[in-house]
Formats: sequence, structure tokens, C-alpha cells
Amino acid sequence: MNRLINRHCVEAADPPPGGRVLDFGSGLGHMAVAFAERVGPQGRVVGIERSPDQIAAARAFERPNLEFRIGDATDPPLEEGEWGTFDLVHARFLLEHVPDPLAVVRRMVAAARPGGRVVLADDDHEILRLHPEPPSFPRLWRAYMEAYRRLGNDPIVGRRLVTLLHLAGARPVRTEWLPFGSCAGDPLFAGYAENMIGVIRTGRETMIREGLISGGDFDASIGDLRCWSLLPDAVLWYALNWAEGARP
Repeated sequence: MNRLINRHCVEAADPPPGGRVLDFGSGLGHMAVAFAERVGPQGRVVGIERSPDQIAAARAFERPNLEFRIGDATDPPLEEGEWGTFDLVHARFLLEHVPDPLAVVRRMVAAARPGGRVVLADDDHEILRLHPEPPSFPRLWRAYMEAYRRLGNDPIVGRRLVTLLHLAGARPVRTEWLPFGSCAGDPLFAGYAENMIGVIRTGRETMIREGLISGGDFDASIGDLRCWSLLPDAVLWYALNWAEGARP
């Protein structure tokens, strides 16, 4: 799905040429690499990720203006002199996975320079739409979201991004949805549909264990999704919640 949404996210974040960018929860480095291309050789991008495996993969992309550091978003590995110096501090698909998103956003605000931008992008899973929608899909998707929640995640944190910026001491200045979609006939649609099915399948064990859906109903619903993905008029739409604040 990264291929579908990265361009929109980079354009919305709009890192300045020559700017300093800090990417919280940088993962495999896709956004940090794109930021490094935008800021150019006079700029600087630092990506922070707690997963050793993802850091190892991301470091293959390091270059003079791009560095990856291993560390936790609640205690980012910054030198004393780096706090309060970044033009853009960014996090995407991070806050839904942390137990205290406000603590993370407070650290992000502290890392930004006065007047610097803090950009948050995250999910509200209730936004997903399919058409023609398989009759079994709403129940399957609700079960997935509840399983996601019971594992300690927040499937609707995206709607709280402006509130988090405000509570963290930033001045919210902008919010929007970054919409994207795909349909049968798009050469990449089959991959997007399979990615969505794969994401849902990761919750199978939890969904069944928690009594959210039976194994038989789960498997039948996945079969319905595969049939939907082969329809000549199959469509999926989603929108990423996006918010920007400024450090006073």
C-alpha cells in the first residue's frame, strides 16, 4: 500500500529544501528516503525506529543527508543540542500502535524548533469502503477492528490527531484527509486487495480466540473478499487522517 499513498503523504508534509526533518517511527525508511530527496544535500533527515530488523533494512538507504537511529518514540535518541532544532517532525502509522500517543506527540513538539511543523498521519479504520461490498465484509471488518483494539492498538486514533497536537502544546493549523483508491483495471489493484486481505488475516487468531467471529465465518468472509477482488467493477477507497501543528 505504500506505493499508493507515499506520494500524497510526502507532498502534504512538504519538507523544505535544506531543512532538518525528524521522522518518528520510520519503519523501513520509505518516508525518510523521500524526505531526504526533498531536502537535498544541504538538508538533514533523521529516522527513529525501535525495530532492529526494520532499522537494519532502512540503513541500506543511508546517505550523507539521511541517518537512521534505533530508539523508542517516547525516549527518542537525540543529542541534547538537537532538541528544538527540526523544521519538520513527522509520524505516520505510529500513534495507533503506542499505549500513550500523547506522550509521543509531546516529544515530537519538543524536537521541533520554535515555529517548526509537527505533522501526524494515522488511521481511522472506519473510513475503509469497498464496492460492491461483500455482505459479509462489515462484520469481518468490525471484528478485525475490535481485535486490533484488544491487542493494545487504537484503530480510530486518526480522528484525534488535532486534539493530540493541542494537548501536546502545539498550535493546530491544518487538517485534512489524504484520500486514495484503486479499482479493477488498475494494474496494481490485485496487489492492493491482497495486501488488505493479508492485513485482516493477521488478526484471525485473536478474532477467533476473543469470540468476535467463528473460524468458519472468518474463512468464508475471506473467500468473499477474494471473489470481490476479481470483479470487473471492484473498488476500494480509503483516506489517511492528516494533521499539522506548529510549535509556539
